[in-house]
Amino acid sequence: MNINLVKFNTDIGKTKPATLAHAETACPFCDVEHLTGIIDTDDDIIFLRNKYNVIEGADQFVLIEGRDCQSDMPDYPKEKMRRVIRMGVRHWQNLLASGKYEEVLFFKNYGLMSGGTIRHPHMQLVGFPRLNSDLLFDEAELRGIVIAERDGVEFNISDCPRVGFGELNVVVEAGGSLEALADFIQIGVHYVKNFFNKRTTSYNIFFYRRADKIFAKVMSRYVTSPYFVGYNIHFLPNNIERIAEEIREHYFA
Repeated sequence: MNINLVKFNTDIGKTKPATLAHAETACPFCDVEHLTGIIDTDDDIIFLRNKYNVIEGADQFVLIEGRDCQSDMPDYPKEKMRRVIRMGVRHWQNLLASGKYEEVLFFKNYGLMSGGTIRHPHMQLVGFPRLNSDLLFDEAELRGIVIAERDGVEFNISDCPRVGFGELNVVVEAGGSLEALADFIQIGVHYVKNFFNKRTTSYNIFFYRRADKIFAKVMSRYVTSPYFVGYNIHFLPNNIERIAEEIREHYFA
């Protein structure tokens, strides 16, 4: 069977704090004085080793986006959003260039349906010494109806979605602007949380690389379709043209 199969340490997983499911749990990312394994900082943005390394054989890292536990990307001033993305991409590329890892995953969980456990805004990077990069994504999943373009960066909505509904993509060509990447991601997250679907309270951001391109996918999360989970059937909704036009009207008119 041609899949990436990695081991997950459930004993460590049981010890992780879960502030999303249990609001009374103390947030470890708010307690900056007791954070360990800090690698880099930019004001209140902190890059550090993940204390709970649940994936065996991999190295896990966290990018804490700021000090405000209840904030999120749509709340950030534009320059703060750009600094978060620049720092994340820089460490992602540094880990890839280190020679220690065959692949480094870079992603964000937000909300109970995202697979995350901590509310405090953060992203994660996971370095795998062995992982089949060809199985991680299909570039077709990151193409679609173009919403906007700027400085070598395209913002689109998938016409071949990875799972199904309203998947927004940002494609950065070689030499494209990381500022435009950050701006389009911020717009995508704002749209998902405010206009896409009133039931949407969770999302993921997934980053990918191929040759000199960088890709980011903003994906709303809700109960995953049994067609996908059980049979790997992807849905193409009939409203992607309407969503593209709605985003243009809200953000680019």
